[in-house]
Amino acid sequence: MTVRSTESARQTADDTSDKRVLIPMLVVSGGQLLIVLNDVIANVGLPAMQADLGMSAGMMPWVVNAYILLFGALLLFGGRLGDLYGRRRLLRIGLVVFMAGALIAGLATGGTMVILGRAVQGVGAAFIAPNVLASINSTFPAGKHRNTALALYGAMSGLGIAVGLLAGGVLAGTLGWNWMFYLNIPIGLLLLAGTRTLVEADRHQGRLDVAGAVLGTGAMASLVYAITRGGDHGWADPATLAFLAAAGVLLLVFLVVESKMNDPMLPLRMFKSRNRSGAYFGMLMVSFGPLGMFYLLNLYMQYVLDFEPLQTGLAWLPFAVGIVAGAAISSKLAATLAPRWIIGAGMLLAAGGLFSLTFISTSTPYWAHLLPAIFATAFGFALNFVPLTSAAVSSAAPQDLGIASALLNTAQQIGTALGMAVTSSIAVAVTTRHLPDALAMLTQGRQDGDTPLVTEASQALVDGYTAALTVGAVSLVLAAIITATAINTPRPTQAHPVKT
Repeated sequence: MTVRSTESARQTADDTSDKRVLIPMLVVSGGQLLIVLNDVIANVGLPAMQADLGMSAGMMPWVVNAYILLFGALLLFGGRLGDLYGRRRLLRIGLVVFMAGALIAGLATGGTMVILGRAVQGVGAAFIAPNVLASINSTFPAGKHRNTALALYGAMSGLGIAVGLLAGGVLAGTLGWNWMFYLNIPIGLLLLAGTRTLVEADRHQGRLDVAGAVLGTGAMASLVYAITRGGDHGWADPATLAFLAAAGVLLLVFLVVESKMNDPMLPLRMFKSRNRSGAYFGMLMVSFGPLGMFYLLNLYMQYVLDFEPLQTGLAWLPFAVGIVAGAAISSKLAATLAPRWIIGAGMLLAAGGLFSLTFISTSTPYWAHLLPAIFATAFGFALNFVPLTSAAVSSAAPQDLGIASALLNTAQQIGTALGMAVTSSIAVAVTTRHLPDALAMLTQGRQDGDTPLVTEASQALVDGYTAALTVGAVSLVLAAIITATAINTPRPTQAHPVKT
């Protein structure tokens, strides 16, 4: 066979592939969009939910936390089940469970039923997330199509947040809060139908590590709960410290048990690759800074700038545009540049966006300041997804793809939870030091028309937000240096055709 005929055959195969990749790409990107969207969609509808169901103030955070807790706790378990019993099968099971949880939450007649539905959604998400990511490697060959699929998947990780807030605001304000959950059902059914186009990889011929599953799930549940509680009750809270200690002990026992198992749930060889370990660290940190910003700016726009909920959702459209643009460019750069350069540039660009936001005031203009800073942060954030995802899963053995994907999702979920908890704690501490009960003072000042009090309270809140944003920016600069040093995957090279 000549070089010309080989290239011709390859071109024909690529053309055929181009016609058959659209639906699988929509399935993997849609699956990620579905689970990320549900991280935030309930936030906007909480006031309407509380008024309709008579929920207590202590119950409201659990509408969000129940989802995050079960999602984060079961990710490793869901990834390993996919390796053992088939990733497409677990993805389908996850979608059915997810839709069942959405139906329970939508039909809820009380707060407890909403929280139960959200917990069931979290279980479904833990089965969906690692297996939809692992399906990229089994469905798309290395090269253009895989890079495009990874870029779309990465774009959904950030785009889902903006879509979730916007959709939550629109649905809660028009059809009612129930439709924030009903929305998941038609999306889930379309994804379920599309899973037939995904390629099922060979299953790992092993047995489920029950001890590892129990210990690993317990460790993750304790850690995610401690992070969530720390953001709400402070890091010196006895229960927060107790759950952090429990997470540490369970994790240590888990690692000891896994090191002695012939077929562990988490093969410790997964961390022997510096590229893979660097990717996990990078994903944790790139989720920490920008997503902490997302939480803080939501508060800033609504409390200080006095934006309406729908106006706040629309204000995040530049974030969505930045995510899409960054993911598209990242996909092209990944074909020619070493991952470390893309990751370093992305993290530093996102850090620059965050540093710009540390100069916000009580009257910062949206178009001249907030919009470009939000776009830059999102663009830099999205640049990281293709190289980090590729470094995490491309070198994993076929039987370990599910767990490799689960670890990456776990890093992202922990980074998100940490970002929101740590930055909110810093913001509250700094604001309280300047003016205790600043938010209540701001509300009272606006009701009474007390301009000096409004100004003082707004400035105290801004001081807290900017202190927390500074921490997020610095963390990204440090992460850029560490990750770009750890990940040493070379620049992609095109194979030279040979005569046969």
